[in-house]
Amino acid sequence: MENFFKLKENGTNASTEIMAGFTTFFAMSYIIFVNPAILSATGMPSQAVFLATIIASAIGTLVMGLFANVPYAQAPGMGLNAFFTYTVVFALGFSWEQALALVFICGMLNIFITVTKIRKSIIKSIPESLQNAISGGIGIFIAYIGIKGANIIEFLSDNSNIIAVNGQPFAADGTYSNIFSLVTNGGIVPSVVDFTNPATQLSLIGLVILVILLVLKVKGAILISIIATTLIGIPFRIVDLSNISISSGGISSAFADLGITFGAAFGPNGMQSLFSDPSRIPLVLITILAFSLSDTFDTIGTFIGTGRRSGIFSEEDQNALETSTGFKSKMDRALFADAIATSIGAIFGTSNTTTYVESAAGIGAGGRTGLTSVVTALLFIACILLAPVVGIVPAAATAPVLIMVGVMMMASFTKINWEDMDEAIPAFFASVFMGFGYNISYGIAAGFIFYCIVKICKREFDEVHPILLVSTILFIINFIVLAII
Repeated sequence: MENFFKLKENGTNASTEIMAGFTTFFAMSYIIFVNPAILSATGMPSQAVFLATIIASAIGTLVMGLFANVPYAQAPGMGLNAFFTYTVVFALGFSWEQALALVFICGMLNIFITVTKIRKSIIKSIPESLQNAISGGIGIFIAYIGIKGANIIEFLSDNSNIIAVNGQPFAADGTYSNIFSLVTNGGIVPSVVDFTNPATQLSLIGLVILVILLVLKVKGAILISIIATTLIGIPFRIVDLSNISISSGGISSAFADLGITFGAAFGPNGMQSLFSDPSRIPLVLITILAFSLSDTFDTIGTFIGTGRRSGIFSEEDQNALETSTGFKSKMDRALFADAIATSIGAIFGTSNTTTYVESAAGIGAGGRTGLTSVVTALLFIACILLAPVVGIVPAAATAPVLIMVGVMMMASFTKINWEDMDEAIPAFFASVFMGFGYNISYGIAAGFIFYCIVKICKREFDEVHPILLVSTILFIINFIVLAII
């Protein structure tokens, strides 16, 4: 184990890596339950998506750990699954089988741009100030996820500010049931709750516990806080132990449903029909581009943000990324592992699989090698039998972790010269839009766009890397197309 993962070389040990693996898993285990809820709205069997989510996450994370030897976990991406359901299927009219085919093609495209070093070139094209902004912005994004998960804030809106319900224009005099999508305008207002909710109270207790443990530098502080908060949640009636039950019949039914989604991307309702209508081919290509852009830049943002802050990708490794060929650097192997995960997920029946920003929780707990990822992957596999056990860990226990990891990552802001507006403006939009837009890719897009604007105004356009310029143009085209459709 020591020789394979090079634990001492990376300044870690087996116990730390195992705890980090548990921490990462608990921070992102919500996807096992959330992803089926979102994708099943398309008509996909919920139990099949449940298994596909686990299998795709486990395989992708194992490849990341064993091949790349880095502590990152993979799973179907939040935001990408919503785009799959509400935009691709509902708004654009693709069947869920066709949507899976689109995801598979996106995965193959990502493999191509990784093998051909296009992804590597994209990373090299991003200025250091923007890389630091991305790191700090991910900290804001993670902390925001944690604050939402802790139920500390709520959002208020009246009828006049509601635009659409379930993808259809809102009618004030209408009656709605089974609401799965609600769109409001800028009139929605965030507000701090009154703290009467037991889940919120439990989150605050967990946050205090974690802060104390971190300040005292207690080893395994993050995992200890998750376990302690979960146990405290029992008398709060947030954690219901009666939900722990294992049904072999349910597992058999889930595997039977998996047969419906497995390979559906290549069936008559999937790939075979995707290009049958010539008039829709431009829409197909634009949709693949949208999928690929979001997937690629979510991953790059996560690697840049967490890798720079923690030292997982060392200076030597970053130099190797720029000069080596093949898969000699950690970053090369990590990008390849991420690229193949999406296609694997599409084969089994789920939306784009991507590197999870919640991996930062395990990194914050000390994870530095692929052993962390292997532990996380094994826990995903165990969930096939132990899903109810995993399900008792409440969001109130993991939300404080995300908040504090966000605090740690915002240290990257100190490396940005905020007094220089040329540097501050792109950095601001890159970092803040991640949180406000609730999307890593949108933050990167905003940073790229304003970086180009600054350089044009300063007549320093020749300093903009061609790949960054092309990426910016593609982002703008993507936004225009999304606005039209």
